[in-house]
Amino acid sequence: MAGSESERSPRPQNHERPVRETILRRLNRWQAEDQREDLADLYVESSRAEAGEEFRSREDFLGVLVDAARRPGFDMLVAETATLTGFVFGFPVDRDGTWWQGFAGGLPQDVEQLTASGHVFAIAALAVHPYARQHGVAGRLQERLLADNQASLGAAQVPRDDRALRAAFDSWGWREIGQVHQQGGSVVLRALVLAVGERTASRPGGLTHNPHTQRPEAG
Repeated sequence: MAGSESERSPRPQNHERPVRETILRRLNRWQAEDQREDLADLYVESSRAEAGEEFRSREDFLGVLVDAARRPGFDMLVAETATLTGFVFGFPVDRDGTWWQGFAGGLPQDVEQLTASGHVFAIAALAVHPYARQHGVAGRLQERLLADNQASLGAAQVPRDDRALRAAFDSWGWREIGQVHQQGGSVVLRALVLAVGERTASRPGGLTHNPHTQRPEAG
């Protein structure tokens, strides 16, 4: 909290960086395209790519962004303080279930039914700068995106070997329902889902009483 110094208001003894208010803002597909380089920079920094892997990671991300932005219903949120600190984007899963192509075995019945009814929203990418993670920005972003799109079920596919990303989704209440095999089986992804209605006020970060779930006008 800002304020002038006085005898009644001594200088704090710690030197922690003051926490700025984080604002969530919506981008349309054209705005996302205009900011793609900044988004890619943040993605690479947040993913902690190993030396020599930055270029591939960046190019892969840009491909995901372009593909997602072309899909009907594309939606994107960014988190900002003085600068860009995070983002999330995704799209409604097609009712024909093509997004689940390569799923090993049969889809759980509830997932199949919600997909056919058009109530599943896929999160294609989520990234938050390391210094902002402790403030719950990532959780706010994915919760707000799902709530704004009135999804009954969130869906995501994450690399099987990315344990840090899987742990993050676990902490938000997502569960694994199986594996998706792509590119002839050479790429294996974990299929994760989140039943949005289960995140209530009784659970941290619940949607029901989250003051950030109102959908603003698109900017």
